[in-house]
Amino acid sequence: MISADRKDAASQTASGRKRAADLLARAERSELQAVWDALPQKPAAHPVRGPETGLVMVRGRIGGGGAPFNLGEVTVTRATVRLDSGSVGHAQALGTDREKARLAAVFDALWQEEATKDFVEQALLLPIAGRIADAERRKADETAATRVDFFTMVRGDN
Repeated sequence: MISADRKDAASQTASGRKRAADLLARAERSELQAVWDALPQKPAAHPVRGPETGLVMVRGRIGGGGAPFNLGEVTVTRATVRLDSGSVGHAQALGTDREKARLAAVFDALWQEEATKDFVEQALLLPIAGRIADAERRKADETAATRVDFFTMVRGDN
């Protein structure tokens, strides 16, 4: 039987890896390339699968909660690499940029290693998260500027 501490640690690792994969998928190629160029020791990454490009069906819902329907297909590129240390990294990204998918997979593998996890967090993931948060804040500010509040005035007890 697995102890509660081990379950909690596994859950935190899984959620951290999910966060890292999400940020890597939303990274721009220039961000990945800049951190790759700044990496002091570049690991050898051997392709396991891809990079390869294909289509994925996107599903939508009216109003976010209605019945699901097929919206259409989007192009996605995925890659899987294995480092010499044995770590395996996976990445998927919208579009056809194979080098972006390969670099994201390498950084996914590096994030899993204790020796390079902090470097990937500080040099790559935190700046990406900051860029995304700034973009979301800007969009929210633009949306708030167009907000209209409607109110009703009551004319007595007629």
